Amino acid sequence: MALFSSLTPVFIAIICVLIGVILKKTNGEKEKCETKRKPLSRPWVDEDLKDGTDHHLEEEEADEEWQGLDENVAHVPFFVERYSEAEMIKRSQMFYELLNKRRSVRFLSDEPVPREVIDNVIRAAGTSPSGAHTEPWTFVVVQDPYLKHKIREIVEEEEEINYKKRMGDRWVNDLKRLRTNWIKEYLDTAPYLILIFKQVYGRLPNGKKKTHYYNEISVSIACGILLAALQNAGLYTVTSTPLNCGPQLRVLLQRPANEKLLLLLPVGYPKKDATVPALTRKPLEDIMVVM
Repeated sequence: MALFSSLTPVFIAIICVLIGVILKKTNGEKEKCETKRKPLSRPWVDEDLKDGTDHHLEEEEADEEWQGLDENVAHVPFFVERYSEAEMIKRSQMFYELLNKRRSVRFLSDEPVPREVIDNVIRAAGTSPSGAHTEPWTFVVVQDPYLKHKIREIVEEEEEINYKKRMGDRWVNDLKRLRTNWIKEYLDTAPYLILIFKQVYGRLPNGKKKTHYYNEISVSIACGILLAALQNAGLYTVTSTPLNCGPQLRVLLQRPANEKLLLLLPVGYPKKDATVPALTRKPLEDIMVVM
């Protein structure tokens, strides 16, 4: 009896330790389940421009393991031509003057444009930096008259609703001074339409999703380079973001569900009687802050 009494505290201690181990294991499994259920934080994923036709794909998570094709990318020496300060100033001034002539032109001629020029400006856009070098862009070039007209029909139908119902009086009034409306004749007359799609994810060789980090920012940078390349080639456009047209245009152009329309550019030469609003740009002191 005395022996049992002396061993009781030991038994109690052992039982307490066992209970602690069991509880810790249970809590650990619970936290693991909660972590598994909790959506991963992906600040590079855009929630906008979803078109509702691929909700079933949202349930499929991207492969969280290494997604690159090569674990070690070779680094090579980088050689660059170094300009003198005078040459740098001259080149930067000339480039500014070239881009300062860029205007949004809504009156485009149907005069043919060499296809090689279009190839080259898109090559230039493809040099854009992108998150983890995923290059999440697709440039769809449309020159077929039937397709161009179908695009115009889709855009004008939605744009009329936008102007009359969706955009609101303030937005519509702000556009009045630019004399723009839902009629988009340039979608028929421009020799080329370039539709820029962002790839919200890619596909690995095994079929799993490949994460495209900051895809919208990456594609937006590529669009800026494309605009500069068009200006450099002597071509003109007007940036068009067809509100609520993305799903229909994606289906029309037979693009996959992982692509979302970001921008539509009609490309060509201005008509001889083309006009543009007499606008000015902000001076340097209003757009730059030196710390």
